[in-house]
Amino acid sequence: MSSYESLRAAGTNVICLSPWGDSSPLLLPCIRFRDLAVHGVVMATGGMAAIAAPVAGPLSDAIVSTVGDSILVEMGMHTGFELTTKAANDLIGDGAIKKIVPLHSARLETTGVKAMTITLKYKHTIEDASLGFFRSSLHKDNSLFSAVKDYLSIGKGWFSPYLFASGRRPVIPRSVKPDVIFCHGPFLSGDYKIGETLLAESASVITLCAAPPPPLSEPTPALSTHQSFLSVNDLPKLSHFTRSRTPSPEPILAPIPRPPAPRRLVITVLGMKPHRTFWATSSRPSESVIQYQLLNGCPAIVLPAKLGAPLVAWDTYTLEDLWKIPVPQDGDLKQDLTFTGDKFNGTVNVLFEYMDLCIDWDRVTLQDVNLMEEERKTSVKDALALLVASAVRSGLSKEVKKEVSPERCGIAIWRIP
Repeated sequence: MSSYESLRAAGTNVICLSPWGDSSPLLLPCIRFRDLAVHGVVMATGGMAAIAAPVAGPLSDAIVSTVGDSILVEMGMHTGFELTTKAANDLIGDGAIKKIVPLHSARLETTGVKAMTITLKYKHTIEDASLGFFRSSLHKDNSLFSAVKDYLSIGKGWFSPYLFASGRRPVIPRSVKPDVIFCHGPFLSGDYKIGETLLAESASVITLCAAPPPPLSEPTPALSTHQSFLSVNDLPKLSHFTRSRTPSPEPILAPIPRPPAPRRLVITVLGMKPHRTFWATSSRPSESVIQYQLLNGCPAIVLPAKLGAPLVAWDTYTLEDLWKIPVPQDGDLKQDLTFTGDKFNGTVNVLFEYMDLCIDWDRVTLQDVNLMEEERKTSVKDALALLVASAVRSGLSKEVKKEVSPERCGIAIWRIP
């Protein structure tokens, strides 16, 4: 009977990628995967927008982290990068939206790689990351569950070390084939700082939302005319006071919680390397130490985030996959959201469909100019096309092929203040 139960349990186990995202098997009992499906897969299956929306609700932006509050950044050797970040909004418009995207612009040519070793500190035990899986409705087969070829693929786990090295175990079943994987937590304030660091160190930035307001300091309540500090001469007068006659604090002194501040999203092409040869060396006690790589031909994109947008997300197409996609020669994009055999347009459209669920469209601007609804969508799609084109063209760079592991590089998304 025990042999039979062991065999039956093995048949219902779910095989997942290893926590580092490689091909080492990880088995989960069937009941554990059932919980995972309820909280992750069902929430993000493509097809219906109500099901596919990668939003955890209004509370996800109101969480205040008490674990992990600092990062250390060590700059490595890099070539081909300017000393300051340049604005690149003119690539998609000069006050008006261009119809032709300069996909072959020389500014999208990668000539250098910037390497940074970032230490993320945290204070919590290892727990499962709250993952969701997005599968676009644009595919002819929009089922989230994979065929045999996709079952063996490990590209969808290329970003896993970022989570697992900081004590957040990513559980990614081999049987799913998402276009985008996103994570809602556990939240670390260091996540915001890493996203801001990558944005600040990017060679160029396309900004499609207003800059955040400066942080407000907590107001200090002023003393009223009836409130004063007690002197030594007042001490004898307190002897006849009783507990029942002690005045209650004035309501004005009670702090009022602030509403969640508007967030932003930064999208960039990112490479990752272990700290010392093996990924296991990137996980220290209460510290994550990973080498991050930025390409100077790939602009970062800043977009306004909708309330409840995921903490981090990544496209499951690695740089190895993107290098196989040809860039349209005329630079003109098709505006219909269909797959017509054009893999470049299909990649852009899938990424745009996911971002459509995360963007606060009312806050999209171009060069501080308010846009019409159609112009907002066009400008965002043009920016995403530039990002995909720059990632594809990075395959021509000798520096990238020398320094970057294409199976550990792709398009990543951070939520930042």
